[in-house]
Amino acid sequence: MGMGTSTFVTRWINFLTMVLAIVVIIFGVWMSTRPDACRKSLTIPVLSIGAVIFLISIVGFLGAMKRSSMLLWVYLIMLFFILVGILVFTVLVFIVTNNGSGHSVTGLRYKEYQLQDYSSWFLKELNNSHNWKRLRACLVKTEDCNNLSKRYKTPKQYKLAKLTPIEAGCCRPPSECGYPAVNASYYDLTFQPVSPNHDCKRYKNSRAVKCYDCDSCKAGVAQYMKIEWRVVAIFNVVLFAVLSIIYFVGCCARRNAARSQSKS
Repeated sequence: MGMGTSTFVTRWINFLTMVLAIVVIIFGVWMSTRPDACRKSLTIPVLSIGAVIFLISIVGFLGAMKRSSMLLWVYLIMLFFILVGILVFTVLVFIVTNNGSGHSVTGLRYKEYQLQDYSSWFLKELNNSHNWKRLRACLVKTEDCNNLSKRYKTPKQYKLAKLTPIEAGCCRPPSECGYPAVNASYYDLTFQPVSPNHDCKRYKNSRAVKCYDCDSCKAGVAQYMKIEWRVVAIFNVVLFAVLSIIYFVGCCARRNAARSQSKS
């Protein structure tokens, strides 16, 4: 790649990423003003990501604009660590989310999930009372469970519903308990459960209790996180490919800058 082309591309790519970093930082500040505690908890990570992107971008931009071999070296080193970090994180995500698959229940149009099917990392995180309290507050919304009876008016409609993993695990007792459903929000608990599953005793018809502390609820959250993390992992693969191309262009720009400085 020619000297002018590589430095031009590097300069403008980093100018655009600087703009992107400013947008990310503004978004992080906006999140800090939200009343939602879950969004507020993401403020520092978002601001940190924006600051790192801005720092790397400004070094790359100045290095390309001034044709400084030293600045471009610093830029490439930082970009290299970012690439390694993305690669390691993506591999770990695929390893952690490799286990866990729901089992179909006869007559129901959704799957149920069991916590023990997931990786030891999930078990450790979800069985930690502090972590579970935080995750439950962010991901398990009581209004979602309470609104099921409004969405599905009859037991037949409820039986044919396509519930999300969290709804299936947190809003109702496991089907193996054998409790008959009166409606989408109420089960007849006068029946003796046909399964020794502890979740059968944990479930209550109370809107504040439901099955929020059940292992099935934790498994539903684990499945939700697995799906979301897989999406993030796929995005990281694309990001890794794009950054690798930018890294290659940056290498050309650094080499050309070094040649220009040696000639001068």
